[in-house]
Amino acid sequence: MSVHDNVRKEYGKIALELYGESVLTETISPENMSENVGYTFEELAMAPEGANMGLGCGNPHRKAQIQPGEIVLDLGSGAGLDCFIAGKIVGRRGHAIGVDMTPEMLSRARTIAKENKIRNVEFRLGEIENLPVADNTADVCISNCVINMSDNKLRVYKEIFRALKPGGRISICDIVIMKELTKEMQEDEAMHSCRVSGASSVEELEKIVKFAGFEQVEITTKPVSKEYEQRWGRSLSIGEYIMSSSVTGRKPEIL
Repeated sequence: MSVHDNVRKEYGKIALELYGESVLTETISPENMSENVGYTFEELAMAPEGANMGLGCGNPHRKAQIQPGEIVLDLGSGAGLDCFIAGKIVGRRGHAIGVDMTPEMLSRARTIAKENKIRNVEFRLGEIENLPVADNTADVCISNCVINMSDNKLRVYKEIFRALKPGGRISICDIVIMKELTKEMQEDEAMHSCRVSGASSVEELEKIVKFAGFEQVEITTKPVSKEYEQRWGRSLSIGEYIMSSSVTGRKPEIL
């Protein structure tokens, strides 16, 4: 099974709430997960019920500096939490576009948007390596713990670069590797959809982002929360191997 197929299958289960075989546990609420990775109560209150599944490893809104009237692109939008928050901030004159490759997630997000009559947020089916977005569309691109699951991160960042307007910016939360994984981790197929085995080091990630064309690149790290480790670590001890990162940068005004 390919990386895409494995991730799509796992997140399809999550979207349908088939928790018995998924990476989720029933002991941690989505609200607690989101608060522990950096979301405020006020931010979470911006999203409709059902949009928060507690799947992030950080809060991309903290450094995105989204403004009213802007167009926001969210990679791996899931049930729509970050898109709905962005939609509230940009207002009627702005727009938020979520891209996700899992039909079940897309269906859930679209249903939530329809039921809540949210018209400035839309969700498109697609892979982050081949974004269904025209050139020079977005003012800002956000993503929360998704790109590390791609096996072609350079392609992803080149696609983000293409989709952003000149001067557009990124605010991306992701998992990074701090030391080489054990053989057990490397051989555990499920660890990829758990955001671990596909992650890059900070040094490698910085090179990728800069090579894609971004300037003013900054990557900061912090320990993952205990709740995050509990949810995504399965039976393996991963806390010392990974950290949560925040990636920011800009597309040059003039190319």
